[in-house]
Amino acid sequence: MAEKQHPKPQVGIYGGSFNPIHMGHISLAKTLLQHTRLDEIWFMVSPLNPFKRMADDLLADNQRLELTRLALADEPNLIACDFEFRLPKPSYTYDTLCKLHETYPEKAFTLIMGSDNWAAFDRWKNHQEILLHYPIIIYPRKHSPLCAEQLPPSVTLVDTPLYDFNSTDIRRRISHDMPIHGMVKPQIEEKTRLYYQQLSHENL
Repeated sequence: MAEKQHPKPQVGIYGGSFNPIHMGHISLAKTLLQHTRLDEIWFMVSPLNPFKRMADDLLADNQRLELTRLALADEPNLIACDFEFRLPKPSYTYDTLCKLHETYPEKAFTLIMGSDNWAAFDRWKNHQEILLHYPIIIYPRKHSPLCAEQLPPSVTLVDTPLYDFNSTDIRRRISHDMPIHGMVKPQIEEKTRLYYQQLSHENL
């Protein structure tokens, strides 16, 4: 009698600088867990985005990872991931996915991205190979409308809430000594403010 094959755990890869991680990131991931077949979502903290220059207000890799871990500590199936820290820089999504597949053959990976990134997807390294081998879940972003009917078969658009703030807003508010309550998890609010204030003083 043939042994029954169990489906592989479905892992969503949610990449970003998370500079810093905020409630919008977390709410989005929780919505995706509810409305897709994903079992887990890994918050892939990126050390360097090939499309972004190093900014003066980018926290150190380990600080962003620490804040992400603390923010997700009480969130089941949402996991902070430092996998790209051990890969060559800059970090290309294709290379990351290939290495993940090699390292975790027992898992199946799905790429998560915003509609703004999808608009530039044809500029990504080996984007056709990504489409061929990995499902993609897209969430809407302001000013980046998307028609689901025009997407390839392996790409799914999930209707998720839009949020009125982003990481840039949080950094700006900290620089002006304004409150960020409700924008980040309470357990990282004080440390988030402290880290960006320290970074600001270092850049003076």
